[in-house]
Amino acid sequence: MKEVKKKARAKINLALDVIGKRENGYHDVRMVMQTIELHDKIRLKKIRSNKILMKTNLPYLPRDNRNLVYQVVEYMKTSYGIKSGIYIDLYKIIPVGAGLAGGSTDAAQSILAMNELFDLGLNMEKMEEIGAKFGADIPYCIRGGTMIAEGIGEVLTPIKPIMKLYLLIVKPKQSVSTVYVYENLDLRAISHHPSIDDMVKAIEANHLEEIVQNLGNVLEEVTFKGYPEVEKIKELILNTGALGALMSGSGSAVFGIYLKQDMAYQAAKKLKRHEAVKQVFVTTTFNVQEG
Repeated sequence: MKEVKKKARAKINLALDVIGKRENGYHDVRMVMQTIELHDKIRLKKIRSNKILMKTNLPYLPRDNRNLVYQVVEYMKTSYGIKSGIYIDLYKIIPVGAGLAGGSTDAAQSILAMNELFDLGLNMEKMEEIGAKFGADIPYCIRGGTMIAEGIGEVLTPIKPIMKLYLLIVKPKQSVSTVYVYENLDLRAISHHPSIDDMVKAIEANHLEEIVQNLGNVLEEVTFKGYPEVEKIKELILNTGALGALMSGSGSAVFGIYLKQDMAYQAAKKLKRHEAVKQVFVTTTFNVQEG
Protein backbone atom coordinates (compact mmCIF):
# COMPACT_ATOMS: atom_id res chain seq x y z
CA MET A 1 0.00 0.00 0.00
CA LYS A 2 1.49 3.32 -1.10
CA GLU A 3 -1.14 5.77 0.12
CA VAL A 4 -4.22 6.04 2.35
CA LYS A 5 -7.06 8.56 2.08
CA LYS A 6 -9.34 9.45 4.99
CA LYS A 7 -12.31 11.69 5.72
CA ALA A 8 -11.78 13.56 8.99
CA ARG A 9 -15.30 14.36 10.19
CA ALA A 10 -16.18 17.16 12.60
CA LYS A 11 -18.11 16.73 15.85
CA ILE A 12 -20.72 18.68 17.73
CA ASN A 13 -21.68 18.57 21.40
CA LEU A 14 -25.41 17.94 21.82
CA ALA A 15 -25.06 18.42 25.57
CA LEU A 16 -21.99 19.59 27.49
CA ASP A 17 -21.68 19.82 31.25
CA VAL A 18 -18.62 20.66 33.36
CA ILE A 19 -18.82 18.94 36.72
CA GLY A 20 -15.51 19.71 38.40
CA LYS A 21 -11.96 20.98 38.16
CA ARG A 22 -8.84 18.95 38.86
CA GLU A 23 -5.75 20.13 40.72
CA ASN A 24 -3.80 20.10 37.44
CA GLY A 25 -6.20 22.66 35.95
CA TYR A 26 -8.10 20.25 33.69
CA HIS A 27 -11.89 20.14 33.94
CA ASP A 28 -14.04 17.06 34.39
CA VAL A 29 -16.80 17.02 31.82
CA ARG A 30 -19.83 14.95 30.94
CA MET A 31 -21.16 15.37 27.45
CA VAL A 32 -22.90 13.79 24.49
CA MET A 33 -20.76 13.98 21.37
CA GLN A 34 -21.86 13.38 17.80
CA THR A 35 -19.96 13.03 14.52
CA ILE A 36 -21.27 15.08 11.60
CA GLU A 37 -20.78 14.74 7.86
CA LEU A 38 -18.78 17.97 7.49
CA HIS A 39 -15.19 16.80 6.96
CA ASP A 40 -11.60 17.54 6.04
CA LYS A 41 -9.67 15.26 3.69
CA ILE A 42 -6.34 13.67 4.53
CA ARG A 43 -3.99 11.71 2.30
CA LEU A 44 -0.85 10.00 3.57
CA LYS A 45 1.64 8.65 1.06
CA LYS A 46 4.97 6.82 1.29
CA ILE A 47 7.88 8.69 -0.31
CA ARG A 48 11.48 7.71 -0.96
CA SER A 49 13.14 10.27 1.28
CA ASN A 50 12.98 9.63 5.02
CA LYS A 51 11.42 13.03 5.71
CA ILE A 52 7.90 14.12 6.56
CA LEU A 53 6.59 16.60 4.01
CA MET A 54 3.26 18.34 4.45
CA LYS A 55 0.94 20.30 2.17
CA THR A 56 -2.28 22.12 3.12
CA ASN A 57 -4.80 24.20 1.21
CA LEU A 58 -4.69 27.00 3.80
CA PRO A 59 -1.56 29.15 3.63
CA TYR A 60 -1.70 30.18 7.30
CA LEU A 61 -1.61 26.60 8.63
CA PRO A 62 1.82 25.40 9.79
CA ARG A 63 3.30 22.50 7.85
CA ASP A 64 5.86 21.39 10.42
CA ASN A 65 5.81 20.12 14.00
CA ARG A 66 3.60 23.03 15.06
CA ASN A 67 0.79 21.16 13.26
CA LEU A 68 -1.01 18.44 15.24
CA VAL A 69 -1.17 16.08 12.24
CA TYR A 70 2.57 16.43 11.68
CA GLN A 71 3.20 15.78 15.40
CA VAL A 72 1.16 12.57 15.37
CA VAL A 73 2.81 11.27 12.19
CA GLU A 74 6.27 12.13 13.50
CA TYR A 75 5.55 10.40 16.83
CA MET A 76 4.36 7.20 15.13
CA LYS A 77 7.22 7.22 12.63
CA THR A 78 9.71 7.39 15.50
CA SER A 79 7.87 5.03 17.87
CA TYR A 80 7.46 2.25 15.30
CA GLY A 81 10.83 2.61 13.61
CA ILE A 82 9.38 3.62 10.25
CA LYS A 83 12.20 4.37 7.80
CA SER A 84 10.06 5.53 4.89
CA GLY A 85 9.34 9.18 4.31
CA ILE A 86 5.72 10.35 4.52
CA TYR A 87 3.89 12.94 2.46
CA ILE A 88 0.83 14.47 4.16
CA ASP A 89 -1.83 16.26 2.12
CA LEU A 90 -4.39 17.98 4.36
CA TYR A 91 -7.40 19.66 2.77
CA LYS A 92 -9.20 21.75 5.39
CA ILE A 93 -12.92 22.49 5.25
CA ILE A 94 -13.85 22.39 8.96
CA PRO A 95 -13.42 25.92 10.38
CA VAL A 96 -10.38 26.43 12.62
CA GLY A 97 -11.00 27.40 16.27
CA ALA A 98 -14.70 26.66 16.08
CA GLY A 99 -15.36 23.98 18.72
CA LEU A 100 -15.85 21.35 16.01
CA ALA A 101 -12.69 19.31 16.79
CA GLY A 102 -11.13 20.10 13.41
CA GLY A 103 -7.55 19.62 14.57
CA SER A 104 -8.43 16.61 16.72
CA THR A 105 -10.26 14.77 13.94
CA ASP A 106 -7.39 15.41 11.51
CA ALA A 107 -4.97 13.96 14.05
CA ALA A 108 -7.28 11.00 14.73
CA GLN A 109 -7.55 10.07 11.07
CA SER A 110 -3.79 10.44 10.69
CA ILE A 111 -3.31 7.79 13.39
CA LEU A 112 -5.72 5.46 11.58
CA ALA A 113 -4.00 6.20 8.26
CA MET A 114 -0.52 5.49 9.64
CA ASN A 115 -1.78 2.19 11.06
CA GLU A 116 -3.08 1.19 7.62
CA LEU A 117 -0.26 2.61 5.52
CA PHE A 118 2.46 0.78 7.44
CA ASP A 119 0.38 -2.25 8.49
CA LEU A 120 1.15 -1.66 12.17
CA GLY A 121 -1.70 -3.88 13.41
CA LEU A 122 -2.70 -1.52 16.22
CA ASN A 123 -6.07 -2.10 17.86
CA MET A 124 -8.54 0.70 18.64
CA GLU A 125 -7.44 0.98 22.29
CA LYS A 126 -3.79 1.45 21.34
CA MET A 127 -4.64 4.09 18.75
CA GLU A 128 -6.80 5.90 21.31
CA GLU A 129 -3.89 5.76 23.77
CA ILE A 130 -1.65 7.43 21.18
CA GLY A 131 -4.33 10.02 20.43
CA ALA A 132 -4.80 10.91 24.11
CA LYS A 133 -1.15 12.04 24.24
CA PHE A 134 -2.01 14.84 21.82
CA GLY A 135 -5.53 15.92 22.80
CA ALA A 136 -8.57 14.95 24.88
CA ASP A 137 -10.94 14.88 21.87
CA ILE A 138 -8.73 12.66 19.71
CA PRO A 139 -9.81 9.28 21.22
CA TYR A 140 -13.44 10.20 20.53
CA CYS A 141 -12.60 11.25 16.97
CA ILE A 142 -10.88 7.91 16.38
CA ARG A 143 -14.10 6.07 17.24
CA GLY A 144 -16.75 8.59 16.17
CA GLY A 145 -20.52 8.18 16.34
CA THR A 146 -22.87 8.95 19.23
CA MET A 147 -21.12 8.78 22.61
CA ILE A 148 -21.08 9.93 26.19
CA ALA A 149 -17.65 11.40 26.99
CA GLU A 150 -16.47 11.78 30.59
CA GLY A 151 -13.27 12.47 32.51
CA ILE A 152 -11.50 15.18 30.51
CA GLY A 153 -13.27 13.79 27.44
CA GLU A 154 -11.31 10.58 27.00
CA VAL A 155 -13.64 8.15 28.88
CA LEU A 156 -16.07 7.06 26.17
CA THR A 157 -19.34 5.14 26.32
CA PRO A 158 -21.13 4.36 23.04
CA ILE A 159 -24.90 4.84 23.01
CA LYS A 160 -27.56 4.15 20.40
CA PRO A 161 -26.75 6.03 17.16
CA ILE A 162 -28.79 9.20 16.88
CA MET A 163 -31.55 9.65 14.30
CA LYS A 164 -30.54 11.68 11.25
CA LEU A 165 -30.54 15.38 12.04
CA TYR A 166 -30.45 18.17 9.45
CA LEU A 167 -27.92 20.73 10.61
CA LEU A 168 -26.75 24.23 9.85
CA ILE A 169 -23.26 25.11 11.11
CA VAL A 170 -22.43 28.80 11.37
CA LYS A 171 -18.95 30.14 12.15
CA PRO A 172 -18.87 33.82 13.12
CA LYS A 173 -15.99 36.10 12.20
CA GLN A 174 -14.84 35.90 15.81
CA SER A 175 -12.76 32.92 16.87
CA VAL A 176 -12.86 31.79 20.49
CA SER A 177 -9.95 30.95 22.77
CA THR A 178 -10.69 27.66 24.56
CA VAL A 179 -8.15 28.66 27.22
CA TYR A 180 -10.07 31.91 27.84
CA VAL A 181 -13.38 30.08 28.21
CA TYR A 182 -12.14 27.51 30.74
CA GLU A 183 -10.09 30.07 32.69
CA ASN A 184 -13.20 32.23 33.07
CA LEU A 185 -15.57 29.37 33.90
CA ASP A 186 -16.87 29.66 37.46
CA LEU A 187 -18.52 26.35 38.30
CA ARG A 188 -20.44 27.94 41.19
CA ALA A 189 -21.96 30.54 38.86
CA ILE A 190 -23.42 28.15 36.29
CA SER A 191 -27.15 28.87 36.17
CA HIS A 192 -28.22 25.70 34.34
CA HIS A 193 -26.66 22.26 33.93
CA PRO A 194 -27.99 20.23 30.98
CA SER A 195 -29.25 16.73 31.76
CA ILE A 196 -26.94 14.34 29.97
CA ASP A 197 -29.13 11.40 31.00
CA ASP A 198 -32.25 13.02 29.55
CA MET A 199 -30.42 13.69 26.27
CA VAL A 200 -29.38 10.04 26.12
CA LYS A 201 -32.98 8.92 26.73
CA ALA A 202 -34.23 11.24 23.98
CA ILE A 203 -31.67 9.86 21.53
CA GLU A 204 -32.52 6.26 22.42
CA ALA A 205 -36.24 7.01 21.96
CA ASN A 206 -35.67 8.68 18.55
CA HIS A 207 -37.63 11.64 19.91
CA LEU A 208 -36.62 14.76 17.97
CA GLU A 209 -38.56 17.22 20.13
CA GLU A 210 -36.93 15.91 23.32
CA ILE A 211 -33.47 15.96 21.72
CA VAL A 212 -34.02 19.64 20.94
CA GLN A 213 -35.40 20.36 24.44
CA ASN A 214 -32.30 18.83 26.05
CA LEU A 215 -29.69 20.74 24.06
CA GLY A 216 -27.40 22.47 26.54
CA ASN A 217 -23.84 23.73 26.94
CA VAL A 218 -22.61 25.31 30.19
CA LEU A 219 -19.76 27.02 28.32
CA GLU A 220 -22.21 29.27 26.47
CA GLU A 221 -22.52 31.53 29.52
CA VAL A 222 -18.79 32.26 29.49
CA THR A 223 -18.32 32.49 25.73
CA PHE A 224 -21.33 34.77 25.20
CA LYS A 225 -19.92 37.28 27.73
CA GLY A 226 -16.50 37.40 26.14
CA TYR A 227 -17.62 36.98 22.53
CA PRO A 228 -21.07 38.53 22.09
CA GLU A 229 -21.09 37.81 18.34
CA VAL A 230 -21.46 34.11 19.13
CA GLU A 231 -24.70 34.72 21.05
CA LYS A 232 -25.90 36.87 18.16
CA ILE A 233 -25.29 33.98 15.76
CA LYS A 234 -27.39 31.67 17.94
CA GLU A 235 -30.25 34.19 17.91
CA LEU A 236 -30.01 34.52 14.12
CA ILE A 237 -30.21 30.74 13.66
CA LEU A 238 -33.27 30.47 15.93
CA ASN A 239 -34.92 33.28 13.96
CA THR A 240 -34.63 31.26 10.72
CA GLY A 241 -36.97 28.56 12.00
CA ALA A 242 -34.48 26.18 13.58
CA LEU A 243 -36.02 23.76 16.07
CA GLY A 244 -33.10 24.47 18.38
CA ALA A 245 -29.56 25.87 18.35
CA LEU A 246 -26.44 25.40 20.47
CA MET A 247 -22.82 26.47 20.57
CA SER A 248 -20.49 23.52 19.97
CA GLY A 249 -17.69 22.97 22.47
CA SER A 250 -16.23 26.29 23.62
CA GLY A 251 -17.24 27.91 20.32
CA SER A 252 -17.25 29.85 18.19
CA ALA A 253 -19.39 27.71 15.83
CA VAL A 254 -23.11 27.36 16.54
CA PHE A 255 -25.33 24.69 15.03
CA GLY A 256 -29.04 24.69 14.34
CA ILE A 257 -31.31 21.65 13.95
CA TYR A 258 -34.01 21.80 11.27
CA LEU A 259 -37.02 19.64 10.50
CA LYS A 260 -36.07 19.37 6.82
CA GLN A 261 -32.84 19.85 4.91
CA ASP A 262 -34.30 22.42 2.51
CA MET A 263 -35.14 24.59 5.54
CA ALA A 264 -31.48 24.49 6.53
CA TYR A 265 -30.45 25.53 3.00
CA GLN A 266 -32.92 28.44 3.06
CA ALA A 267 -31.50 29.55 6.42
CA ALA A 268 -27.96 29.27 5.06
CA LYS A 269 -28.79 31.68 2.22
CA LYS A 270 -30.03 34.27 4.70
CA LEU A 271 -27.18 33.94 7.15
CA LYS A 272 -24.40 34.07 4.53
CA ARG A 273 -25.34 37.71 3.95
CA HIS A 274 -25.04 38.71 7.60
CA GLU A 275 -22.02 40.84 8.55
CA ALA A 276 -21.18 38.77 11.66
CA VAL A 277 -21.00 35.49 9.72
CA LYS A 278 -17.80 34.07 8.24
CA GLN A 279 -18.74 30.53 7.13
CA VAL A 280 -21.98 28.56 6.77
CA PHE A 281 -22.39 24.83 6.15
CA VAL A 282 -25.43 22.60 5.71
CA THR A 283 -24.72 19.06 6.85
CA THR A 284 -26.18 16.06 8.72
CA THR A 285 -25.26 13.78 11.57
CA PHE A 286 -23.03 10.83 10.67
CA ASN A 287 -22.84 7.43 12.34
CA VAL A 288 -20.08 4.88 12.00
CA GLN A 289 -22.25 2.14 10.49
CA GLU A 290 -23.01 4.47 7.58
CA GLY A 291 -19.47 3.79 6.34
